[in-house]
Amino acid sequence: MEANVASSSSSTFASRSLLLAVCGARINISKKNANPHHHRHSFPVRNPPGCPLVLWKLKAHSVNVGNFAVPLQCAAFGSKRRTKFYKTIRGAGETLLSSSILQTSWGLKKIHAWYVLSPFSFGNLMGVHAKIQTLISRKKEFKHNICIFFTRVLITAMLVISLSVTINKSPTWALTEENLLFLEAWRTVDRAYVDKSFNGQSWFRYRENALRNEPMNTREETYRAIKKMLSTLDDPFTRFLEPEKFKSLRSGTQGALTGVGLSIGYPLVLNGSPTGLVVVSSAPGGPADKAGIVSGDIILAIDDESTEDMDIYDAAERLQGTEGSSVKLVIHSGPEIKDVVLRREKVTFNPVKTRLCEITRSGAEKSRIGYIKLTSFNQNASGAVKDAIETLRSNGVKAFVLDLRNNSGGLFPEGIEIAKIWLDKGVIVYICDNRGVRDIYEADGSNTVAASEPLTVLVNKGTASASEILAGALKDNRRAVLYGEPTFGKGKIQSVFELSDGSGLAVTVARYETPAHTNIDKVGIKPDHPLPTPFPTDEEEFCSCLKDPSSPCNLSSSQLFSR
Repeated sequence: MEANVASSSSSTFASRSLLLAVCGARINISKKNANPHHHRHSFPVRNPPGCPLVLWKLKAHSVNVGNFAVPLQCAAFGSKRRTKFYKTIRGAGETLLSSSILQTSWGLKKIHAWYVLSPFSFGNLMGVHAKIQTLISRKKEFKHNICIFFTRVLITAMLVISLSVTINKSPTWALTEENLLFLEAWRTVDRAYVDKSFNGQSWFRYRENALRNEPMNTREETYRAIKKMLSTLDDPFTRFLEPEKFKSLRSGTQGALTGVGLSIGYPLVLNGSPTGLVVVSSAPGGPADKAGIVSGDIILAIDDESTEDMDIYDAAERLQGTEGSSVKLVIHSGPEIKDVVLRREKVTFNPVKTRLCEITRSGAEKSRIGYIKLTSFNQNASGAVKDAIETLRSNGVKAFVLDLRNNSGGLFPEGIEIAKIWLDKGVIVYICDNRGVRDIYEADGSNTVAASEPLTVLVNKGTASASEILAGALKDNRRAVLYGEPTFGKGKIQSVFELSDGSGLAVTVARYETPAHTNIDKVGIKPDHPLPTPFPTDEEEFCSCLKDPSSPCNLSSSQLFSR
């Protein structure tokens, strides 16, 4: 590259000449309007690799760079603080005048310079230029160091804040045994509870506030603190169970109980105010069943203690007791309010009862229908149902009736296993939380026992929880026809957790939807057909209704299995 610089007057070369310095370029300086053989100076410029274009000028001169004619101007940069210096350098009988403006705020920012020099003092110019390059390099280094400094300050501040938050989240006091039991209950709910918003509160903040403010000096105080914590969830199904209640609940799912044979439902609300506890079902042959207490009756008091503010676990504990002892109930049955005294006895919950109903059709043809009444979902239920099917089948049964009326539920896994008995494939239930479906239970045919015979399921308002899961799976998969009335409508699932001291928690862990994605909570499952009124709940009378065409409860076999 080569640049031509011509002066516009005949003044001395040293004071009126113009120099353009380009990195690694050859510079030609000459006088304008001279003869074709005018005096011309040519010399190379050796700047460091990568140096910027440096422009030098005197006023009233112009420069030709390549094919472009432009005024040679220094870039103008505003600043608040400027330092102006002049330096005179002599060499080879010529004078070099240099003038530079430096911005000194936060170090060197920009430089613009004017030079008058002789070509013979160009070495001095290169020395100045090298100093300028050094200053620019120091400026960049200064910026880099400033950036590193502020980055380190920011990172340090973030680490200090993070450490402070971590320390604040941990209690600053020693945790007692009672505190640890409270924390065990808190963690159980934190992991398992269906609503991760915890009824719109900060669950972590509640823990910290409770540990600071709630008295937990005795086991009774700790139990009260746990109950208070659970009450903030506003969920009647999530409850704390003292060791005795937990033991009682567990024994109830294992098939034997000393009491009056009642399945207690959930607080019933009429006209906006709770009035008591609802009877979900009475164990066939138990003390309550013999006294005429039926599904839908309301328990207003137990031993003169009102049930209006009593939860189901307190009620269950009061109904149970020593074999042969008595308990007094106030029962609201229809329009009547009556006092009933029941004598406790050991009630063995054999969950399955069966009957073979033989019906004579037209002519001499006979039809055999197997009736299976499932009263609860305890740990023996699925095995008992399998045995009942095989026994009835061996006696020539070709169709089944599964009676789930007044079955208030029980163990969720047993409900799933019994559904697999009747289904060869298909969804049984969807388990959901507040984010949607989180799990799916399906039948794959591995546990199927009776997937092809005609099946009818009987339900009523005492059919709840696991019973509704089973009924919904059989209906939505078109495996069975449902007869009766809408079910109870408990669409939430609880799991029971044992704590280290023998107490426990019943925690709502999910809600469920039927295979057709129906949320039955507080709605129930609607049957395909109603049952005739009245229709017996006893297996003996059931067979009589099918056999006697003149009976008001009669259903022919063709009607019973028809959609």
